[in-house]
Amino acid sequence: MFYIEMAENLPFSYRIRRSQRVANARIVVKPGQVEVVAPLQIPEHRLHHFVQTKRQWIIQALGKMAASSPQQSGFVPSEFKTGETIAYLGQPYPLTLLPSKLKRVKIEFIADYKIHVPEVITPEHHQPLIREALIRWMKKQTQTHVEDYVNHHARKHSLMPRSIAVKTQKSRWGSCGIHNDININWLLIMAPKDVLEYVVVHELCHIKVKNHSSQFWSLVAEHLPDYQQRRQWLKKQGRSLMMAFFENAD
Repeated sequence: MFYIEMAENLPFSYRIRRSQRVANARIVVKPGQVEVVAPLQIPEHRLHHFVQTKRQWIIQALGKMAASSPQQSGFVPSEFKTGETIAYLGQPYPLTLLPSKLKRVKIEFIADYKIHVPEVITPEHHQPLIREALIRWMKKQTQTHVEDYVNHHARKHSLMPRSIAVKTQKSRWGSCGIHNDININWLLIMAPKDVLEYVVVHELCHIKVKNHSSQFWSLVAEHLPDYQQRRQWLKKQGRSLMMAFFENAD
């Protein structure tokens, strides 16, 4: 039996596999995948707690495997320079640096990224300032898309949030507070738009159902019948996306 857990306070998802052949629970980490192998008699809540206690070890194991892989995430380049690409709504777009008379870095996006860099800024300061400008721009774009999805879905079943905020959340994609304040991770603007929509709907549904029961998933399915495919994308690509701006996304 498999059970997929998407704990909102963990930067990874994991699955539980029951087996009659094991006496004790163990965690198996593979590239981009975490599995808990457990005897039939251990309650699920104990297994979830077990994963929480091994959180740091799991993150380190996943990181070592990712570092040893020759593949790059493809979301953000290691250096912001002309010819590199940055993801936006799931698609890579080329980047062009242009000298500018402006006083701060400006991001312009139509069919590609044009980064207007002030001529007075020395080259050694380009990278951190471009990164900061991209983060500001992406947060604004995320806010616009999130508000559109909320307007589209919230009226159904009266899923009205008290507030909507776009934040840097280094261990979760979204959250819904006890007073129905919705927070969404701006990194999702680099994911396919269907994935961003799924996370918004996920948090909206927590306004009505504060857990991940069958009632909750039925409510999600009423809004997004194909939500499982969207969840699957996060399972496969989520960690790479989370790490794209992870160290500097303040």
